[in-house]
Amino acid sequence: MSDFSEAWARTLADYERHLVQERDLSDHTVRAYLTDLASLAEHATLMRVDDPSGMTIRTLRSWLANLQTRGKARTTMARRSTAARVFTAWMERTGRAATDAGALLAAPKAHRSLPPALSQADMRGVVDAIVESIDDDSPVGLRDLAVIELLWATGIRVGELVGADVDDLDTSRRVLRVMGKGSKERMVPYGVPAQDAVAAWLERGRPALAVPGSGPALFLGARGGRVDARVVRRIVHDRVAAVPDAPDVGPHGLRHTAATHLLEGGADLRSVQELLGHASLGTTQIYTHVSADRLRAAFAQAHPRA
Repeated sequence: MSDFSEAWARTLADYERHLVQERDLSDHTVRAYLTDLASLAEHATLMRVDDPSGMTIRTLRSWLANLQTRGKARTTMARRSTAARVFTAWMERTGRAATDAGALLAAPKAHRSLPPALSQADMRGVVDAIVESIDDDSPVGLRDLAVIELLWATGIRVGELVGADVDDLDTSRRVLRVMGKGSKERMVPYGVPAQDAVAAWLERGRPALAVPGSGPALFLGARGGRVDARVVRRIVHDRVAAVPDAPDVGPHGLRHTAATHLLEGGADLRSVQELLGHASLGTTQIYTHVSADRLRAAFAQAHPRA
């Protein structure tokens, strides 16, 4: 049984419908929002705020202070602060509260941490190791090579990869249509090595794994169904582990690697934002530190006062 009132429960149920039906957020994101807000509801109830319409900035600050004293990480604090501010704004907008209690709530700054990026030499080592391991056109080996090449080439999310269908590939223009967060569609280009790897998978690998129920899925699991995100994570971790001294990364690490290599190659931030499908340029800016060495080298070479 939840440790908050019926009024809180009704409001959170309404908010859940809003997140699912109107904002079309993923199940994972909805669960994260509701978990954070359940924590707020429980704290507010302890403060005898039994109806969310009675919340004030004092309620919110007390909640965050309590989290801080319990040793919650700054990233957790920042996420929960954001969840509360979005929630209180929705309450005012929908007439469930007279004022927006979270309007003046300052969000704790989170330390943005990124997974390590693989160097270009590391990535070539990963690809070479897969090629060497493919015996007799092993369908799993061909799939793994295509998965790694496509993730490195495009920087797409693991959910976007497993959700891709064969018809999402435009091989003549070498672009892949993906469905990103919030059901936002975008076209992502990829290069010749990824094209060759995907072509080999479609011609010699996929038919060997396909079953009557495979449907249009671009990548298949060992039993012929659409490949699962957990399988892709295992593929990446296992294949990267074959390269000595390479940092252990998963699919998100390859997304970071793709962004790093784009910036190191001179791509502008707006282009990288578009390729990665970031709604905000601020999200993309967390990758800019990776080009610091390149900028310092350019400064040392070109500036008269270097």
